[in-house]
Amino acid sequence: MAIARAVVIELTFEVADEPMSMLDVSLRPGVMNLMKRLAERLQISYLYITHDLAVARHMCSRIAVMYLGKIVEKRGSRDVLQEPKQPYTQALLSAIPVPDPTVKRAQVQISGVPPGRWIRRLGAGCIGPCLIADEFCPDSLHPGLKGKGSGQRADYF
Repeated sequence: MAIARAVVIELTFEVADEPMSMLDVSLRPGVMNLMKRLAERLQISYLYITHDLAVARHMCSRIAVMYLGKIVEKRGSRDVLQEPKQPYTQALLSAIPVPDPTVKRAQVQISGVPPGRWIRRLGAGCIGPCLIADEFCPDSLHPGLKGKGSGQRADYF
């Protein structure tokens, strides 16, 4: 229904916040493909918000990963999912279950103290515990995004 409303009023930008979460698994591929076709045909851009990285890979050309309300990595979907640069992104990807029980994959652990303790110690906006928090957090409440060799700005911090 929301897709029909967007098409009727000729939106060019739509925020899709977890649009597949309430759909039956058998319906999801059809709705995702419909959204992609409409985006191409009608020049609609989506801000697609999801926790499902498999859906993000299918639906999005770029992915921004957020940690405690801050973007910590933003690049092309394939780059983020195949070569994550930021430790939190690496931990997210390592937590995805593998359907084959014989496949063993190393789990990336996020070290540090719970986020609330960092926020109290360093002030609101700190990115909290991660594998590189000690390197950045004492001098910066939230380091900005910067390019790291890909030629694109704002890749990750």
